[in-house]
Amino acid sequence: MNFKRKLPVPMEIKEQYPLTDGLAKVKAARDLEIADIFTGKSDKMVLVIGPCSADREDAVLDYCTRLARLQEKVADKLVLIPRVYTNKPRTTGDGYKGLVHQPDPEKESDMIGGIIAIRRLHTAVLAETGLSTADEMLYPDNYRYLSDLLSYVAIGARSVENQEHRLTSSGIDIPVGMKNPTSGDISVMLNSIMAAQHPHTFIYRGWEVDTTGNPLAHAIMRGYVNRHGEAIPNYHFEDLEHLYTAYCKKGLENVALVVDTNHSNSAKKYGEQPRIAKEVLHACRHSDDIKKMTKGFMIESYIEDGSQKIGEGIYGKSITDPCIGWAGTERLVLDIADLI
Repeated sequence: MNFKRKLPVPMEIKEQYPLTDGLAKVKAARDLEIADIFTGKSDKMVLVIGPCSADREDAVLDYCTRLARLQEKVADKLVLIPRVYTNKPRTTGDGYKGLVHQPDPEKESDMIGGIIAIRRLHTAVLAETGLSTADEMLYPDNYRYLSDLLSYVAIGARSVENQEHRLTSSGIDIPVGMKNPTSGDISVMLNSIMAAQHPHTFIYRGWEVDTTGNPLAHAIMRGYVNRHGEAIPNYHFEDLEHLYTAYCKKGLENVALVVDTNHSNSAKKYGEQPRIAKEVLHACRHSDDIKKMTKGFMIESYIEDGSQKIGEGIYGKSITDPCIGWAGTERLVLDIADLI
């Protein structure tokens, strides 16, 4: 390893790019509203919705501004949480790793620039739209750079078995969604949820820390891949029934599920996301247990349909996984609100 330079600690970045008291109050109110959904105090649903990766500030802010206007129309049914995903897992290690690595996807990595860019982007979304955001916790050490800004955290399918992700999640006070692993074994996901809901003592960022446990840790079903590399969905009625039974046997708090409508559930056929969401809502109408457990959806959506290669320069089009465009997004959100 070549140790290039010492990065600023989260406290230093927060002092340089502070969150105002007013924005902190907006976020706190959002956090309470979202927590009430996961604990069952509210009958609303959450939609964690937005681009596969937050690649450029202008398009992400444009998208989130549109989302804020849509939030006003569905406020009685849904809480929209923008996906502002600034670090991306890469299956082979190659490809765009997110804004935290490359503030400009066409230039070399710049980690200090990236840390500043992700904090500025999440802050700008909150300030300009009133919507607090979601991000994936790919690197547990990096969470503290955004801990005062995020209202939702996702643990990816490749990270869910990792001890550090589980223990760090136990010290987070907002909902943390644990995805089923790429193998599809839901016991791995449930064990991760159990670990996150319990208190722990461990080493984090060079400190000995204690946590109290996170009762808002929950499941995300995202499909899986079989031994032949084929995508297998796990959002069907029988899958959800099985998950509910397994959840109850574990004795976990707040039996809660978010269904990921893309990834292996759609075999990355992004246009299938509306159909998948509607099928899950149909299951909710036929099972009180599934309805009680299902708290919302994770949807990959951007301004333009599909995806593009880095350098093509199409505004508002994903440079990682393909997404549904704005017209389809608006229609889907309104449809979900009507069907709840």
